[in-house]
Amino acid sequence: MFTASETPMPLLPAGYDIIWSLVVTVIIAFFFFRYLLPKLNAILDERAAKIEGGLQLAEQAKAEAAESRAEVERELVAARKQAAGIREEATADGAQIVAEAKSKAQAEANRIAENAQRQIEAERQSAIVSLRSEVGELATELASRIVGESLADDARQSRVIDRFLAELDSTVDEPVAAGSPATPNASSPQSEA
Repeated sequence: MFTASETPMPLLPAGYDIIWSLVVTVIIAFFFFRYLLPKLNAILDERAAKIEGGLQLAEQAKAEAAESRAEVERELVAARKQAAGIREEATADGAQIVAEAKSKAQAEANRIAENAQRQIEAERQSAIVSLRSEVGELATELASRIVGESLADDARQSRVIDRFLAELDSTVDEPVAAGSPATPNASSPQSEA
């Protein structure tokens, strides 16, 4: 199967491909371990450092976020307390304003009632004076008719009127006895005549 020109080389064994493969593998391994592997390790170390730095930054950001959240919560609690204080103060102010308004209204009502009472009393006194003079004139005229003589004398007229009104006041002030209304003494104006 082999021809004469195709004689195997006696120096090289039949497995020379294995030797050359080993030599090339050793050279590639030498370059790989000598130059390529340190660069890959440096790149991987750099990436690991970046990842660790990123993780540290993430942890730091997480801590800052938690601190910010706690600060916000503290501010919210303070704001709620302040709002509650403002509400309580407004409620107290409102109650004070209502109390002041009530006291002013009560004072005004008392003043108006006192003025009305004074006015009523003044009108009552005026009515009493007017009624006394009218009743006196009527009593004088009636007594004059009954007696048949004139009661033109002012002093006599005044005494008759005063006595008549006094008796009228006393009968009005006395309680009604036995269901019959009290009547003024009709003979009083006659006795003066």
